[in-house]
Amino acid sequence: MSQNIYDNQAFFEGYAQLPRSVQGLAGAPEWPALQAMLPPLAGKRVLDLGCGYGWFCRSAREQGAREVVGIDLSSKMLARAAELTRDPAIHYRRGDLAALTLDDEHYDLIYSSLALHYLAEVGPLFGQLFDALTPGGSLVFSVENPIFTCPRQQGWLHDESGQRSWPINSYQAEGPRLSNWLAEGVLKYHRTLGTYLNSLIAAGFRLGHVEDWGPSTAQIAANPALAEEVERPMLLLVAASKP
Repeated sequence: MSQNIYDNQAFFEGYAQLPRSVQGLAGAPEWPALQAMLPPLAGKRVLDLGCGYGWFCRSAREQGAREVVGIDLSSKMLARAAELTRDPAIHYRRGDLAALTLDDEHYDLIYSSLALHYLAEVGPLFGQLFDALTPGGSLVFSVENPIFTCPRQQGWLHDESGQRSWPINSYQAEGPRLSNWLAEGVLKYHRTLGTYLNSLIAAGFRLGHVEDWGPSTAQIAANPALAEEVERPMLLLVAASKP
Protein backbone atom coordinates (compact mmCIF):
# COMPACT_ATOMS: atom_id res chain seq x y z
CA MET A 1 0.00 0.00 0.00
CA SER A 2 1.23 3.51 -0.79
CA GLN A 3 2.22 5.82 2.04
CA ASN A 4 -0.86 7.82 3.04
CA ILE A 5 1.01 10.99 3.98
CA TYR A 6 -1.91 13.32 3.20
CA ASP A 7 -3.81 11.87 6.18
CA ASN A 8 -0.90 12.86 8.43
CA GLN A 9 -2.36 15.83 10.34
CA ALA A 10 0.80 17.96 10.18
CA PHE A 11 1.17 17.32 6.44
CA PHE A 12 -2.51 17.97 5.76
CA GLU A 13 -2.46 21.24 7.68
CA GLY A 14 0.68 22.38 5.87
CA TYR A 15 -0.74 21.40 2.48
CA ALA A 16 -3.89 23.36 3.23
CA GLN A 17 -1.82 26.57 3.33
CA LEU A 18 -0.29 26.15 -0.13
CA PRO A 19 -1.53 28.47 -2.91
CA ARG A 20 -2.79 25.50 -4.93
CA SER A 21 -4.93 24.47 -1.95
CA VAL A 22 -6.27 27.93 -1.25
CA GLN A 23 -6.69 29.19 -4.82
CA GLY A 24 -7.25 25.92 -6.62
CA LEU A 25 -5.96 25.52 -10.17
CA ALA A 26 -5.24 29.25 -10.35
CA GLY A 27 -2.69 28.74 -7.57
CA ALA A 28 -0.78 26.06 -9.53
CA PRO A 29 1.67 27.84 -11.84
CA GLU A 30 1.90 24.84 -14.16
CA TRP A 31 -1.87 24.76 -14.72
CA PRO A 32 -1.91 26.89 -17.92
CA ALA A 33 0.57 24.47 -19.52
CA LEU A 34 -1.43 21.43 -18.40
CA GLN A 35 -4.67 22.99 -19.53
CA ALA A 36 -3.23 23.52 -23.01
CA MET A 37 -2.54 19.78 -23.20
CA LEU A 38 -6.13 18.76 -22.47
CA PRO A 39 -8.55 17.69 -25.21
CA PRO A 40 -12.00 19.31 -25.43
CA LEU A 41 -14.01 17.96 -22.49
CA ALA A 42 -17.60 18.58 -23.60
CA GLY A 43 -19.59 15.39 -23.18
CA LYS A 44 -16.56 13.39 -22.00
CA ARG A 45 -16.20 10.99 -19.08
CA VAL A 46 -13.19 11.96 -16.97
CA LEU A 47 -11.10 10.24 -14.28
CA ASP A 48 -8.85 12.23 -11.92
CA LEU A 49 -6.20 10.17 -10.12
CA GLY A 50 -5.03 11.73 -6.87
CA CYS A 51 -7.89 14.21 -7.02
CA GLY A 52 -7.11 15.93 -3.71
CA TYR A 53 -9.58 18.74 -3.05
CA GLY A 54 -11.33 18.02 -6.36
CA TRP A 55 -10.30 21.24 -8.08
CA PHE A 56 -9.77 19.58 -11.46
CA CYS A 57 -12.94 17.51 -11.12
CA ARG A 58 -15.00 20.66 -10.76
CA SER A 59 -13.08 22.40 -13.54
CA ALA A 60 -13.73 19.49 -15.90
CA ARG A 61 -17.45 19.79 -15.28
CA GLU A 62 -17.28 23.54 -15.93
CA GLN A 63 -15.64 22.67 -19.25
CA GLY A 64 -18.58 20.45 -20.15
CA ALA A 65 -17.52 16.99 -19.00
CA ARG A 66 -20.50 14.65 -18.73
CA GLU A 67 -19.27 12.79 -15.64
CA VAL A 68 -16.14 12.96 -13.47
CA VAL A 69 -14.71 10.39 -11.06
CA GLY A 70 -12.03 11.44 -8.56
CA ILE A 71 -9.89 8.88 -6.72
CA ASP A 72 -7.59 9.61 -3.79
CA LEU A 73 -5.93 7.60 -1.03
CA SER A 74 -6.48 10.27 1.62
CA SER A 75 -9.73 10.32 3.55
CA LYS A 76 -8.97 13.89 4.65
CA MET A 77 -8.54 15.09 1.09
CA LEU A 78 -11.73 13.35 -0.04
CA ALA A 79 -13.69 14.86 2.84
CA ARG A 80 -12.50 18.32 1.82
CA ALA A 81 -13.38 17.60 -1.81
CA ALA A 82 -16.89 16.58 -0.78
CA GLU A 83 -17.29 19.79 1.22
CA LEU A 84 -16.37 21.88 -1.82
CA THR A 85 -18.49 19.98 -4.34
CA ARG A 86 -22.19 20.31 -5.05
CA ASP A 87 -22.52 18.39 -8.28
CA PRO A 88 -24.18 14.97 -8.65
CA ALA A 89 -22.11 14.27 -11.78
CA ILE A 90 -18.88 14.27 -9.73
CA HIS A 91 -18.15 11.11 -7.77
CA TYR A 92 -15.30 10.68 -5.28
CA ARG A 93 -13.95 7.42 -3.98
CA ARG A 94 -11.00 6.21 -1.95
CA GLY A 95 -8.39 4.10 -3.68
CA ASP A 96 -4.68 3.27 -3.75
CA LEU A 97 -3.24 3.98 -7.20
CA ALA A 98 -0.60 1.31 -6.57
CA ALA A 99 -3.34 -1.34 -6.58
CA LEU A 100 -5.90 0.33 -8.82
CA THR A 101 -8.25 -1.76 -10.91
CA LEU A 102 -10.61 -0.19 -13.43
CA ASP A 103 -12.45 -3.27 -14.69
CA ASP A 104 -15.46 -2.36 -16.86
CA GLU A 105 -14.75 1.37 -16.40
CA HIS A 106 -14.25 3.52 -19.50
CA TYR A 107 -13.06 7.10 -19.72
CA ASP A 108 -12.30 9.62 -22.45
CA LEU A 109 -9.70 11.47 -20.36
CA ILE A 110 -7.58 10.33 -17.43
CA TYR A 111 -5.81 13.13 -15.59
CA SER A 112 -3.38 13.17 -12.68
CA SER A 113 -1.56 16.02 -11.00
CA LEU A 114 1.52 15.39 -8.85
CA ALA A 115 0.49 11.93 -7.67
CA LEU A 116 2.35 9.28 -9.66
CA HIS A 117 5.75 9.95 -8.09
CA TYR A 118 4.33 8.46 -4.89
CA LEU A 119 4.12 5.06 -6.61
CA ALA A 120 6.93 2.49 -6.52
CA GLU A 121 6.01 1.41 -10.07
CA VAL A 122 4.08 3.08 -12.87
CA GLY A 123 4.08 0.33 -15.51
CA PRO A 124 1.15 -1.67 -14.07
CA LEU A 125 -0.90 1.49 -13.59
CA PHE A 126 -0.26 2.68 -17.16
CA GLY A 127 -1.51 -0.69 -18.37
CA GLN A 128 -4.72 -0.28 -16.37
CA LEU A 129 -5.21 3.24 -17.70
CA PHE A 130 -4.66 2.22 -21.30
CA ASP A 131 -7.33 -0.49 -21.01
CA ALA A 132 -9.76 1.92 -19.34
CA LEU A 133 -9.45 4.62 -22.00
CA THR A 134 -11.77 4.71 -24.97
CA PRO A 135 -10.07 4.61 -28.40
CA GLY A 136 -8.67 8.07 -29.04
CA GLY A 137 -8.80 8.83 -25.31
CA SER A 138 -6.17 10.94 -23.57
CA LEU A 139 -3.89 10.63 -20.55
CA VAL A 140 -2.49 13.90 -19.18
CA PHE A 141 -0.39 13.97 -16.03
CA SER A 142 2.24 15.85 -14.08
CA VAL A 143 4.91 14.47 -11.75
CA GLU A 144 7.97 15.78 -10.01
CA ASN A 145 10.65 15.97 -12.66
CA PRO A 146 13.32 13.23 -12.55
CA ILE A 147 15.98 15.93 -12.36
CA PHE A 148 14.25 17.20 -9.21
CA THR A 149 13.76 13.78 -7.62
CA CYS A 150 17.15 12.19 -8.34
CA PRO A 151 19.36 13.48 -5.47
CA ARG A 152 19.27 11.46 -2.27
CA GLN A 153 18.91 14.72 -0.35
CA GLN A 154 16.92 17.31 -2.25
CA GLY A 155 18.22 20.83 -2.00
CA TRP A 156 20.43 23.44 -3.63
CA LEU A 157 24.20 23.28 -3.32
CA HIS A 158 26.08 26.59 -2.88
CA ASP A 159 29.74 27.16 -3.72
CA GLU A 160 32.05 29.72 -2.07
CA SER A 161 30.92 32.48 -4.43
CA GLY A 162 27.26 31.85 -3.66
CA GLN A 163 26.54 30.19 -6.99
CA ARG A 164 23.90 27.53 -6.52
CA SER A 165 23.41 24.29 -8.39
CA TRP A 166 21.05 21.33 -8.21
CA PRO A 167 22.74 17.93 -7.75
CA ILE A 168 21.84 15.25 -10.26
CA ASN A 169 23.89 12.47 -8.72
CA SER A 170 22.05 9.15 -8.35
CA TYR A 171 19.97 9.92 -11.44
CA GLN A 172 20.26 6.33 -12.69
CA ALA A 173 19.56 4.87 -9.25
CA GLU A 174 15.79 4.57 -9.38
CA GLY A 175 13.89 3.94 -6.18
CA PRO A 176 12.62 5.53 -2.97
CA ARG A 177 13.53 9.02 -1.86
CA LEU A 178 12.66 10.46 1.56
CA SER A 179 12.11 14.18 2.02
CA ASN A 180 11.02 16.34 4.91
CA TRP A 181 8.44 18.47 3.14
CA LEU A 182 5.53 19.60 5.35
CA ALA A 183 6.17 16.52 7.49
CA GLU A 184 9.04 14.18 8.34
CA GLY A 185 9.69 11.15 6.14
CA VAL A 186 7.61 11.87 3.03
CA LEU A 187 8.18 8.88 0.72
CA LYS A 188 8.42 9.47 -3.02
CA TYR A 189 10.00 7.49 -5.85
CA HIS A 190 12.57 8.58 -8.38
CA ARG A 191 12.54 7.15 -11.87
CA THR A 192 14.27 8.36 -15.00
CA LEU A 193 12.55 10.19 -17.81
CA GLY A 194 13.19 7.14 -19.97
CA THR A 195 11.31 4.92 -17.52
CA TYR A 196 8.26 7.16 -17.57
CA LEU A 197 8.15 7.41 -21.35
CA ASN A 198 9.08 3.80 -22.12
CA SER A 199 6.46 2.56 -19.64
CA LEU A 200 3.84 4.55 -21.52
CA ILE A 201 5.02 3.18 -24.86
CA ALA A 202 5.07 -0.39 -23.50
CA ALA A 203 1.47 0.02 -22.34
CA GLY A 204 0.45 1.02 -25.87
CA PHE A 205 0.24 4.79 -25.54
CA ARG A 206 1.19 7.24 -28.27
CA LEU A 207 3.15 10.18 -26.88
CA GLY A 208 1.74 13.60 -27.72
CA HIS A 209 3.65 16.17 -25.68
CA VAL A 210 6.40 16.09 -23.06
CA GLU A 211 7.41 19.24 -21.18
CA ASP A 212 10.07 20.01 -18.60
CA TRP A 213 7.90 22.73 -17.16
CA GLY A 214 9.27 26.14 -16.25
CA PRO A 215 7.55 29.43 -15.39
CA SER A 216 7.02 32.17 -17.94
CA THR A 217 8.55 35.63 -17.66
CA ALA A 218 5.13 37.00 -16.74
CA GLN A 219 4.70 34.42 -13.97
CA ILE A 220 8.09 35.27 -12.50
CA ALA A 221 7.28 38.97 -12.62
CA ALA A 222 4.07 38.29 -10.70
CA ASN A 223 5.74 35.86 -8.28
CA PRO A 224 9.55 36.32 -8.06
CA ALA A 225 9.88 33.16 -5.95
CA LEU A 226 9.29 31.17 -9.15
CA ALA A 227 12.63 32.35 -10.57
CA GLU A 228 14.48 29.35 -9.13
CA GLU A 229 12.32 27.03 -11.22
CA VAL A 230 14.17 28.32 -14.29
CA GLU A 231 17.42 26.89 -12.88
CA ARG A 232 16.17 23.32 -12.87
CA PRO A 233 12.84 21.79 -13.85
CA MET A 234 10.76 20.76 -10.88
CA LEU A 235 7.85 19.32 -12.86
CA LEU A 236 7.39 16.99 -15.81
CA LEU A 237 4.18 17.25 -17.85
CA VAL A 238 3.13 14.49 -20.24
CA ALA A 239 0.24 14.02 -22.66
CA ALA A 240 -0.37 10.66 -24.33
CA SER A 241 -3.26 9.03 -26.15
CA LYS A 242 -4.73 5.64 -26.92
CA PRO A 243 -4.72 5.02 -30.69
